[in-house]
Amino acid sequence: MNNRRDFLQKIGATALMLQLGNASAAWSNTPGESEAPYEGPVLRVAIMGLGSYGTRVAQAMESCTRAKLVGLISGTPSKIKDWQEKYNIPDKNCYNYETFDQVKNNPDIDAIYVITPNALHHDQVIRVAKAGKHAICEKPMSLDAKEAQEMIDACKTANVKLLVGYRMHFEPKTLEIIRMRKAGEFGKIKFFQGLCGFTSGDPKQWRLNKQLAGGGSMMDIGIYALNGARYMIGEEPIWVTAQETKTDPVKFKEGVDETIQFQLGFPSGAVASCLSTYNMNNLDRFFLTGEKGFAELLPSTGYGPIKGRTHKGVLNQPEPTHQTVQMEEMAQIILEGKVPVVPIDGVEALKDMKIIDAIYLAVKTGKKVVLKG
Repeated sequence: MNNRRDFLQKIGATALMLQLGNASAAWSNTPGESEAPYEGPVLRVAIMGLGSYGTRVAQAMESCTRAKLVGLISGTPSKIKDWQEKYNIPDKNCYNYETFDQVKNNPDIDAIYVITPNALHHDQVIRVAKAGKHAICEKPMSLDAKEAQEMIDACKTANVKLLVGYRMHFEPKTLEIIRMRKAGEFGKIKFFQGLCGFTSGDPKQWRLNKQLAGGGSMMDIGIYALNGARYMIGEEPIWVTAQETKTDPVKFKEGVDETIQFQLGFPSGAVASCLSTYNMNNLDRFFLTGEKGFAELLPSTGYGPIKGRTHKGVLNQPEPTHQTVQMEEMAQIILEGKVPVVPIDGVEALKDMKIIDAIYLAVKTGKKVVLKG
């Protein structure tokens, strides 16, 4: 988001271990730690798409011990050259979008992180799988549920893992709220609210192009509220209703949603009310309430620092760089079979895509859409 800001890059290893359980002490960037250097397996990653978010991931990986940037894929030769110099990437590990299938012959790359416009994810992930490499894909994983299933099937056939960039699934304050909910500290969950939005800038950007983005705010920022409703409440929704508001049809053309409000119903009777927009700032809040207490994250999904409180007081968990923790955890999932608290695999992303399909259908028809398992 255009008002997001970077936050502290350094945290104590002990504090982070307390929050994330068995996370490696090697995550600490604080000099002078007494722990021995990490000597275990390292996930060797190539980044596909060297834009702003790819840059953020690359910078965060400089602090990783279990994951390392070793390859580049881009359609812009000048970007590859600059990145090569910055990250010391050899020529043999650099590809463009036409040639990256050749990575199948490169034993020095284990996984490819696809950070390209939404419409490209489907074909690129399938090509990654056919090349025999693990696929990491930015969210939304695809344009719809059909594409998502095809990506899952391709990775299963190739016997490679498919992970999706759900960085909030490793965020310490988020995980603490999930822990509290599982422990019954909120009692029976009644309601969740997720507000996600910002004022979109350049009208020519790919995110406002239906062919590249597959939609508008819902496909970008709205997925945080949707996914958050699921992991905060801890259930899968059984129905959805949704309404679209468009105040600028010139900027937000047909098929590119400006603002969508959507509501979800859950088997327990809990409900969620969420908003996704490209036309309002200061919207980055999660609120969960139950019979015994509440939790609030404000901001809830930005790059940090995440702030939160519950009925028991302010949340004081560490504030690590999200992408650093994400890549460390993904390395353990791929290389060691670690099971995260909240899934980040293709099946998890498929659930989101099925609900997004239903949200767009509800907007179109004005009717409640029943969600099938």
